[in-house]
Amino acid sequence: MPSIVTPQIADSHAVGALCAVLCRAYPFLHHTVIGESVCHRPLHALSIGHGDHAVLFAAAFHAQEWLTSLVALRLCEDLCRQISGEDVPGRFDFTTVCATRTVVILPQMNPDGVDIAIHGSRRGGSHATMLRVHGADIKGVWQANAHGIDLNHNFDAGRDALAAIERRHGIRGPGARQFGGTTAKSEPETKAICALCRRVAFHHVAALHSQGEEIYWQYGDRTPSHAHMTARLLASVSGYTPASPNELASHGGFKDWFIEQTGRMGFTFELGRGCNPLTLDRFEPIYQKARDMLLLTSIL
Repeated sequence: MPSIVTPQIADSHAVGALCAVLCRAYPFLHHTVIGESVCHRPLHALSIGHGDHAVLFAAAFHAQEWLTSLVALRLCEDLCRQISGEDVPGRFDFTTVCATRTVVILPQMNPDGVDIAIHGSRRGGSHATMLRVHGADIKGVWQANAHGIDLNHNFDAGRDALAAIERRHGIRGPGARQFGGTTAKSEPETKAICALCRRVAFHHVAALHSQGEEIYWQYGDRTPSHAHMTARLLASVSGYTPASPNELASHGGFKDWFIEQTGRMGFTFELGRGCNPLTLDRFEPIYQKARDMLLLTSIL
């Protein structure tokens, strides 16, 4: 059966349409909206299963990294195909554990930013003038949301340390990337995923970013003792490298917040290699290389 999720420009409209098509194809797939973006675009969530052991995948925190939305949606499709008894390549089978698992997939955490990055500042509505001033119409520049806040700097994890690093790099206000805001969790997108994690006691979470083929697995002294071993296992099936981010990427991220708040495992997968945005011809190779890692993450 041909894949539903194929290489395409994954703006917010396309992601919403793919969610709808997947739900029609697999009626057991549950679609909800966990909140809205600054410009009132929906934050879609797809969930599979009803088990107490819940796992979360979240993609496209950064606008130029919209290819990760397709990766998340193809993962969703492959899990659904396995449950339906279809032949799916890969070493790991979700059907063996689906009775006790729930997998939640947030394919696009920054729909405003993605639309701005792809279509320009006009997609930022009332914020268009500010966005244009800060370079939103320059291809390959925009990473933030419609407020000019980098969502993966906006979580409450090492906020003071991150703010000091931002100032050291001359980052002092809204812009295309790397400004975490004047307060943590100021953005509706950040609030929405934090609220979801408070409602659902996820066993572990994975954030999909690009690029570098690395696995980030630790943050602070609440990192679980088995997290490094798990990262090495995931690396062994993908060829990725367990690593630690530095400087501007060292605090304020979603997996940082999750680990610090819960003491449970959180991962960031840096998918693929090359310059963002990764081109559509890279989608299939990126997914095929990461597929077993993602499937294994869903059944840990």
